[in-house]
Amino acid sequence: MSETRLDAEEQSFGSRYRELTGPLTAHVLRLVGGDRQLAEDIVQETMLRAWTRAAELPAAAQRPWAFTTARHLAIDAMRVRRARPTGTFAELSAAPASDDIDAALDDVLLADAFQSLSAEHRRVLFDCYFRGQTAARIATDRDLPPGTVRSRIHYALRALRAALSERGVTTP
Repeated sequence: MSETRLDAEEQSFGSRYRELTGPLTAHVLRLVGGDRQLAEDIVQETMLRAWTRAAELPAAAQRPWAFTTARHLAIDAMRVRRARPTGTFAELSAAPASDDIDAALDDVLLADAFQSLSAEHRRVLFDCYFRGQTAARIATDRDLPPGTVRSRIHYALRALRAALSERGVTTP
């Protein structure tokens, strides 16, 4: 590979890195409850993974991929922290608020159920609910008929409800 091509690729990745780090850090800070050090570690790991996969990812998929990867890393970090508590006995014996635990468990259950869906279903749900896109916009971006997108959203939600039901989540 020529040196000028490598420089151009590094500059391209550098500009994407600069565009993503601010919003990605803010997103991860919310996920980890404001722990700035952990958030920066997760963003750094996410960007390292993005750099190693830069040739595989199309430009349009890089931002959603980075946010999804960072979310998975944040979930993993939360699991590690719960498995290996640190602190004094007095700190550890203080019971956390049940709302915090319930919210964290809901997040983990939802992420696990979401991962059980097919790739097509995950994509349309992610675009629709996390990116806020309409079925028409998703159809245009993914080069699919709008009816197919609406159908996938319908069946994806149905599959997600079934997956959550299998995990003991019931609707009121």
